[in-house]
Amino acid sequence: MNAARRRTALGHSARVAAVTTALITVAYILAAGVLDLVIFGRTTSQADQRLAGALKTARTRPASPAGTGHEHAGLHSLDDAPILFWKVDARDQATPLTAGAPSLPARRWPDSRPVTISLRNGGPFRLQAVRERHGWLVVGQSLAGADRIRADLLAAEAIVAPVILLASYLGSLTIGIRAATPVERIRRRQLEFTADASHELRTPLTVIEAEADLALSAPRPAAGYQAALGQVIKESRRLRRIVEDLLWLARFDSELPPPGDEPVDLALIAAGCTGRFRALADARGIRLCLRHEVDVPVLVKAPPEWIDRLLGVLIDNACRYSPTGGEVTVTAGVTGPQARIMVDDNGPGIPEQERHRLFDRFHRATAQPGGAGLGLAIADAIVRSTNGHWLIGDSSTGGAHMEVAWHRSAAYPSSRTGHRAARTDVITVHRPTATRPDP
Repeated sequence: MNAARRRTALGHSARVAAVTTALITVAYILAAGVLDLVIFGRTTSQADQRLAGALKTARTRPASPAGTGHEHAGLHSLDDAPILFWKVDARDQATPLTAGAPSLPARRWPDSRPVTISLRNGGPFRLQAVRERHGWLVVGQSLAGADRIRADLLAAEAIVAPVILLASYLGSLTIGIRAATPVERIRRRQLEFTADASHELRTPLTVIEAEADLALSAPRPAAGYQAALGQVIKESRRLRRIVEDLLWLARFDSELPPPGDEPVDLALIAAGCTGRFRALADARGIRLCLRHEVDVPVLVKAPPEWIDRLLGVLIDNACRYSPTGGEVTVTAGVTGPQARIMVDDNGPGIPEQERHRLFDRFHRATAQPGGAGLGLAIADAIVRSTNGHWLIGDSSTGGAHMEVAWHRSAAYPSSRTGHRAARTDVITVHRPTATRPDP
């Protein structure tokens, strides 16, 4: 399957590269054609200007063309081609006035309009004629140098074109493959996410359907109906939590909300969240402790409801995986410019090989039954959106150590009385300095 996907991605990339190369080919031909026209037009225009200047000089000095005075006139072309003169009589017979000038064909000459003619013994010439009393005065210059320039330019374009096109194709193919790889990865993750979501949603729906069918299959006492309805309610609540988590993540994926600018105290939120989970921890025989490392507010800029949900996910996971009689410790503290919140437990911990997938949706690091595997995905979305970073390792109590650090805010709340009142059961300790690997 992976090989088939790679072949499909390669085929798409090859088609995109072929289309890109075709577009570059068309653009190259158009650009080369425009460049050729500009260069050839400019050389022809320069020749016409030299011919017009030579004619003007010859007409102001009518005796000059009789000899060889024009043999070196106008030697300013690219190949130093001389300007040549001819005298054309009324019968259109041309007589060279410049030594070495080739013969001109008998023809009618347009007055003062340059023409290009290929002479039998001289190659292409640019010629211009002006009417005189007994015929025409014709001036011309060889275009052999311009033709050589044209041939060199066309040869260079012909050599460069395949190199450019090959480089374009290979470059487009490489970019296409690199661009297709993350797209294919996202597509694969989306398919996996859809399959996992379908599985997680199917389970409570199947239980609800089975309980309803069983309750309606035959008359039973009221206690039987109550037990069936209780199971239906339990699975409905689970289904609602999964749907709410999926909607929350979908909102974060589609449009990330602003993280907020008001500073919040991590210690206050940790105290409230710990108090909310204390009944759950007591019911499971787990000791839930809150620690505050320093006697100052632990401030970060983030929406308090986001931090509360993040802590709720971490505490809930720690309580779920800790054994009866275990201990879960929530710690708020400051390390230099960073504010930190930590949750430690003495459960089975998180295997190191599973940590890179810890925040994948519907992924659970252990086989122990629990939630749908969306809590840590939500927690990770909150951490990333508030510019925090994770530190995941082993707790000193033998379980998992989950830590989030943010840049500490320098602002302080206007009142501290509530802050101190909320920490009546806080134990002030120092955090052990154990080195833990990053996720």
